[in-house]
Amino acid sequence: MLTIDEATRDAIVAHARRDHPDEACGVVAGAEGSDLPTRFVPMLNAAMSPTFYEFDSSDLLQLYKDMDARDEEPVIVYHSHTATEAYPSRTDISYANEPGAHYVLVSTRETGPADGPYELRSFRIVDGEVTEEEIDVVEAYTQ
Repeated sequence: MLTIDEATRDAIVAHARRDHPDEACGVVAGAEGSDLPTRFVPMLNAAMSPTFYEFDSSDLLQLYKDMDARDEEPVIVYHSHTATEAYPSRTDISYANEPGAHYVLVSTRETGPADGPYELRSFRIVDGEVTEEEIDVVEAYTQ
């Protein structure tokens, strides 16, 4: 199960709406081993495509250096689908290379960049196998 705070969920959805009609993408980092997504890092979709996302390789390298320096790891890897449901495509599955991460998809197909209904789902993708998981949205993390 993915536990995520409302502010981070809202930031992911806002990024998806802002980049619509192109797919949005990013990472939410957290302390290594915590499984707690705490640092929202929106990324540029280098493909600038409504049907495909691609992290810019130099931005991604910088992000991993930054996470390493902070003893963090990618807890969430997220992107949006602009015309289809929030479910990993074959391409998404083939590019999933963080077995410990939650792959979060948000679909903006119903409302595009406007406020309104959206679909948000989370998956684990390991060795090409997709498993959907529940999302527990909390107001804030309690420590």
